[in-house]
Amino acid sequence: MSVNTPATPGGAPNASLRPLRKPRRDWMGLLYVAPALALVLVFFLVPLGMTAWMSLHNWPLIGVPRWIGFANYKALWNDNNFWNALAFTIRYTIAATIGLMLVGFALALLVEKPRPFAGFYRTAFFLPVVIGFASASLLWSWLSNVDSGLFSPLAEALGLTDGRLNLLATFAPAFWSVTAMVIWKMAGFYMVILMSGLHSIPADFTEAARIDGASALQRFRFITLPLVRRPFALALILCVSGSMLAFDQFYIILAGGPQNKTITAVYWIFSQSFVSFRLGYGAALSMVLLAILVVLSVIQLRLLGDKETAR
Repeated sequence: MSVNTPATPGGAPNASLRPLRKPRRDWMGLLYVAPALALVLVFFLVPLGMTAWMSLHNWPLIGVPRWIGFANYKALWNDNNFWNALAFTIRYTIAATIGLMLVGFALALLVEKPRPFAGFYRTAFFLPVVIGFASASLLWSWLSNVDSGLFSPLAEALGLTDGRLNLLATFAPAFWSVTAMVIWKMAGFYMVILMSGLHSIPADFTEAARIDGASALQRFRFITLPLVRRPFALALILCVSGSMLAFDQFYIILAGGPQNKTITAVYWIFSQSFVSFRLGYGAALSMVLLAILVVLSVIQLRLLGDKETAR
């Protein structure tokens, strides 16, 4: 004798049947995310596995790779050029990150509230972001040219320098010139991230604090800063990661000079891989740099994120 499943008055199936549809919904969810998973697999996981495999070989540009185990990593340990490049990269990362976060946050505070021409300023500050790093580097290289550029003749005309100063001839002016270019180009990107965090702060919080007599500095310290913690952590991770991977600006503007003092870690990896054709050794350098980036990102999440963000 069969027992019919009761139905609701409207003819809908009983709620006890609903869990039977859960597996179908799970499969539909996997189907929706399949394109993204395929992209991650093809453009990240597979290249990552190939790079790790290459790092364990003597991998010439032409010829048969030869298994050498961890010999590339042992050679890396004694490679003073790599460690000098990594030290310079860290120095540049600190300078660029501080500049980008300060300028980006200042711009976000400037344009996040409705005011005259706020939309124009947002667009103007963000426009350099759409320029490619190669194009921006070529533009900055021309502007910094001692003869046909803009900076040196302008500084001389304004009486700031005695004669024309070659900004790219010595380390300190070259370093700060490239850092200024990066800040000019990328500050608008971090402005957008931090501005989205500022917009997420409920207006009731700041209004209540103002009624209670909190000054602008107190509202900024106890309301604004804590509530933009997550966007700030995201911007900081992106900024540090991007700075640690710096290559275009130092390759195009300075070509590693003056006196090979501006060679970054990625620049050295490029040199070993595609100039010296030591692809296996370049892969080992890439894996070490990846490990450093992962450690830095985890540390930043632990320090700036809450418990949910750090997990």
